[in-house]
Amino acid sequence: MSTDVLPQLRLPTLEAEHHRSPAIAPLVRSTYAVVLAGGRGTRLQQLTEWRAKPAVPFGGKHRIIDFALSNCVNSGVRRIGVLTQYKAHSLIQHLRRGWSFLDADLQEFIDILPAQQRIQDQWYQGTADAVFQNLDIINMYSPQYILVLAGDHVYKMDYGVMIAEHVAANAEVSVAANEVPLAQASSFGIMQVDSDGNVERFDEKPQNPDPLPDAQNMALASMGIYLFNASFLYKLLKEDAARSDSSRDFGRDILPTVVKRTRVHAHRFARSCVNMANGSPYWRDVGTVDAYWEANIDLTTVIPELNMYDHAWPIRTFQEQLPPAKFVFDDDRARGHAMDSLISGGCIVSGATVRRSLLATSVVVERHSCLEDSVILPSVEIGHNVALKRCVVDKYARLPDNFAAGFNRETDMERFHVTPQGTVLITPEMLGQRIHAVFER
Repeated sequence: MSTDVLPQLRLPTLEAEHHRSPAIAPLVRSTYAVVLAGGRGTRLQQLTEWRAKPAVPFGGKHRIIDFALSNCVNSGVRRIGVLTQYKAHSLIQHLRRGWSFLDADLQEFIDILPAQQRIQDQWYQGTADAVFQNLDIINMYSPQYILVLAGDHVYKMDYGVMIAEHVAANAEVSVAANEVPLAQASSFGIMQVDSDGNVERFDEKPQNPDPLPDAQNMALASMGIYLFNASFLYKLLKEDAARSDSSRDFGRDILPTVVKRTRVHAHRFARSCVNMANGSPYWRDVGTVDAYWEANIDLTTVIPELNMYDHAWPIRTFQEQLPPAKFVFDDDRARGHAMDSLISGGCIVSGATVRRSLLATSVVVERHSCLEDSVILPSVEIGHNVALKRCVVDKYARLPDNFAAGFNRETDMERFHVTPQGTVLITPEMLGQRIHAVFER
């Protein structure tokens, strides 16, 4: 083997340890993090028909929300409230099973804050209203800063760096910002900033976004990560609640108006990103089936853009007690093997072939089946002689013998959801398997 190939075969190197000023420690301890986890995520189609988007499995053993929560814990922000609403059962179950290790005696906790009509006779009306309805709970801990996070993005970030920069900038509000291609910018809140990093204008999902002055093909997008001085946020939310013309949303209502009345600082994600992919900060909104498929499949490459092997910044999750993955049969008629793939615990590959695919926990693949470029979620059973290509198969699905998908777009569209890029989404209900049916007596 030539020596120039060897570096590609090594595991990604561990990220360097974060060396932060001791002055950051008291800042993160005086911060309360609010994780917005109540959204459905309709662009994920049937993947969120029975679960909230933050609860969608990712990377074989994790859920999407694990990234925001792990960033908090690794950053030292350990007072966290998770706001839930839409079909939150599996999300709450995951939080209770996997995130109950913080020490309450040290004022470390993850509180689950479901919509419960604490202030008004209504459910959460928007992201800002969700925080407003829990201000009494948040205020009990007397935080100096409140960090508002989306629970449905994949990234690794040291929030302590952002908090320290916020204080140094003497800002009332800070918004984490990342550069995105101008062609995609209409899906984000877009900011215009001055040379000192002050936000001069904030437009939520504009039809014709303005480019960066020094990069006409890029725009500066909000990551949905906001840091507020606590007293200022209380004032903003009370004012917003009194308005009759507000949609109660941070991006649509709060930020566009607040930039006109106080200092709002744009924190560049590159300064606090823990995972740099090819020199660029890694951040993914896995909000579409194609984006979700791409982010998962990238993990199967030799050196993926997202480093999940970093012991210095681990992504924690609920650790199921499962046996190791198992590959059985080794003859010319049936050989259980996988190439360029991630195979999670509890899986059995029985005389089947798996190429460039990700198998989540407890997946069984029977003899003579072939999986390529596919993402298989937990507890899926795949029969004999099954062929899959560029598919996402949802949890608990049972694929019968001689089943095929991903080879004929017209045929697939008759049964499944097929994206413009050709990703085939398969759920148990599409197969006539009523996992979530309500049975009558």
